[in-house]
Amino acid sequence: MNAMSDARGRAAGLCCLLAAVLAGCTPAAPEAPAAPPQVSVTELQASAVTVRETLPGRVAAFRSAEIRAQVGGIVQRRLFEQGADIAAGQPLFQINPAPFQADADMAAAALQRSQAAWRRAQSQAARLEPLMRADAVSRQEYEEAASQRDQAAAEVAQAEASLARRRLDLRFARVDAPIAGRIDQALVTEGALVSAADTAPMARIQQIDKVYVDVRQPAALWDALHAQQGANPPVVLLRPDGRPYPMAGRALFSAINVDPSTGDVLLRVQVDNARRLLLPGMFVQAQVVTAQYPEALLVPQQAVQRVEGRPRVWTLEAGDVAQPADVQLGEAVGQQYRVVGGLRAGQRVVVEGVERLTAGARVAPRPWQGPAAVPAAAPAAGAAASAPR
Repeated sequence: MNAMSDARGRAAGLCCLLAAVLAGCTPAAPEAPAAPPQVSVTELQASAVTVRETLPGRVAAFRSAEIRAQVGGIVQRRLFEQGADIAAGQPLFQINPAPFQADADMAAAALQRSQAAWRRAQSQAARLEPLMRADAVSRQEYEEAASQRDQAAAEVAQAEASLARRRLDLRFARVDAPIAGRIDQALVTEGALVSAADTAPMARIQQIDKVYVDVRQPAALWDALHAQQGANPPVVLLRPDGRPYPMAGRALFSAINVDPSTGDVLLRVQVDNARRLLLPGMFVQAQVVTAQYPEALLVPQQAVQRVEGRPRVWTLEAGDVAQPADVQLGEAVGQQYRVVGGLRAGQRVVVEGVERLTAGARVAPRPWQGPAAVPAAAPAAGAAASAPR
């Protein structure tokens, strides 16, 4: 019985081994082909592009005047409200006029005395002239009378000038506003002694219904900005949070010197400031137009790779086949680059999924939904900067 059981067990083992060998000889099922990688692509379209450079600037008053005394004396009254709008010629301070009035009265009396002496000398010369012709008096005596007449006339002119000067000092005792604008706080009070030699002003007036914005621009942008300033391009002013002010500026001129310490050139912008939103000394951001292109191609920055320092993108050819392409880039406009060369309108460029690509690989494209959908030529495109080519 044991021998028969061993024989049956060996037969079962051989059957299992044979089944395993036969199973190993069965051919494997073929693997399914790998799906092509999915990428996001955008089609290049030519459009008008305005490139802007955002630069820091400081607000300066359109006109500024320091109020100073032209005569010395005691300030009697302040004739304005501090911080108010002032008209040109409006009285601001009254200096004690009594000394100047007295000097004017003395000059007027001296003028009357000189006029009386001149009339007497004139009458004397007129009386002696016919007598000299009749040889009743000598010529020398007449000439002395004529000289006294002319000297008296000169003294009258001198007295008139002295009186005019004293009256001018009397008028200067009232300090008037030389320009229209907004006046700051008074820097002197009633009872203060002022003089024409004072170094500190009595007050300051600044015209701020129009202001200047002085922008420091890199000298490298001089050519581009100079070309745009021929038409006085508008300048957009930005608040600290990036929102634009409701009024635009107009570029006037650039300085002719470059700051040797910073390499910057001054650009002056004039802004209408009727609502007084800009105050002298404020810092603002100015968006200056540096270039305008009627037809330009823009490629998203995300699509650009750097290979040995050279910019490269992946394009899709016929049959959705990916191929690398070297490009030449210009300025950065928002989150895109302006294409100078290497691409043409209508080409499809891979934006997302470039890390999975090889030359000649077939891909599954889908439209790219990103910030490039925003028109790049809109004023909100942001700052522009030069990109390496």
